Amino acid sequence: MNRDQQTFVPAGFEVPRTLVADGFRLEPLGEQHNERDLAAWSGSIAHVRATPGFVGRNWPPQEGMSAEANRADLARHARDFEARTGFTYSVLDGDDVIGCLYVYPAKEAPGRISVSSWVRADRAPLDVTLYEAVRGWLREVWPFDAELVDYAPR
Repeated sequence: MNRDQQTFVPAGFEVPRTLVADGFRLEPLGEQHNERDLAAWSGSIAHVRATPGFVGRNWPPQEGMSAEANRADLARHARDFEARTGFTYSVLDGDDVIGCLYVYPAKEAPGRISVSSWVRADRAPLDVTLYEAVRGWLREVWPFDAELVDYAPR
């Protein structure tokens, strides 16, 4: 673990496990979401890749991913959450996975926070609502200086 990961959130900070907002709720991403998560992003690859924060990235993979590989990715995100080195949330409507939110230390800019989110193509209008709710949540609940948070505007 590098120094930035060790100090990503202060030792006494209680990491939020949920956010309930208009049209969605967040919960930590885990293997229990595998089938629904895989269906959500693999059915919206072009849409996710066109979402601010994902443009020019190699995710999601054009060729998709096996259920086993996706489960391993979800397990990695869950380990990061428990280790407090990064926080990934499923965006849910009821039990339906409709997107994802990532809160991690920025790789290319030490000390900065990288935040990205996507929603399924059929839920595209929710993208702005998610963005605005998360921006407020980060300012009000999380221990980050708002000037250090990189979250592509909608």
